[in-house]
Amino acid sequence: MGKFRVGIIGCGRPRESGKATGFGMAYSHAVGYETSPDAEIVALADISRENADAFQQEHGGERIYGDYREMLAKERLDIVSICTWPGLHAEMVIASAEAGVKAIHCEKPMAPTYGQAVRMVQTCKERGVQLTFNHQRRFGAPFRKAKELLHAGAIGELIRLEASCGDLFDWGTHWFDMLFFYNDETPAVWVIGQIDPRGGRQIFGVPSEGQGISYIKYQNGVHGLLVTGFEAGWEAGNRLVGTQGVIEVGHSNDVPLRMWGKGQSEWQAIDLEGGLHYRGYVEQGIHDLIDALKTGREPELASWKALKATELIFATYESSRR
Repeated sequence: MGKFRVGIIGCGRPRESGKATGFGMAYSHAVGYETSPDAEIVALADISRENADAFQQEHGGERIYGDYREMLAKERLDIVSICTWPGLHAEMVIASAEAGVKAIHCEKPMAPTYGQAVRMVQTCKERGVQLTFNHQRRFGAPFRKAKELLHAGAIGELIRLEASCGDLFDWGTHWFDMLFFYNDETPAVWVIGQIDPRGGRQIFGVPSEGQGISYIKYQNGVHGLLVTGFEAGWEAGNRLVGTQGVIEVGHSNDVPLRMWGKGQSEWQAIDLEGGLHYRGYVEQGIHDLIDALKTGREPELASWKALKATELIFATYESSRR
């Protein structure tokens, strides 16, 4: 079998360019494909020729298109990476699925509405297309080690999960996803939420709250709490509370992971290879989706997992509205 033919939608600018309006995620996706022996970037689509040319110089791609639909029609692509703002995700995912690609890897957050998120997942399921979303922290060393320690019984039985960040939609999608990750994808039973729009802002074209709180109960009895905004109290990014101790994933690489476990009298920093925001986690996600496509197994970043996190975002909004 030859290499998978890859197309990139939304080249953007490198994060470090000073002109970037995002995180330059297409560049991280590209490294994942470049370092895989099973994939080759063959085409690029961007409404800015300048951005596409700069991307091509660094990461290749034989042909450039100003219209992604033309690229889909002409290139016989196997995999499409979508690295645009959330408001464009649904139309691009659905168009890619209808064009007959085998796999789609899309940036997060999924979409500005829950209905759009559901339609993406349903369309790809109906057409047999592997759909993934880039919740790359599932490959992060601090997060995986925290889950490993939890499952080893280092803090007893899990009773509560906590997280804090700047907003529910853009950053919060990662933390909702990680709470499911720690809790073995156990479904949520209910959500009680409140948001305060004062001090809010637009993030990638989507309104965000000034402050928010989401309280969750999962089917196994574990509770979750996500606090967002400028007064969220960012002492820890994630906190896993057990019957006999606590594990904390930090907000910085100074102490990315620490534990106060059974029999300990103080916090213990946990040694790790790889910090909180290592760009290689995106590459690992790309490699995983390619392997899943080859073998037929489910990818770690499967769309149903992203949809569960997205459901909590909009459930929090709906709870506050009511």
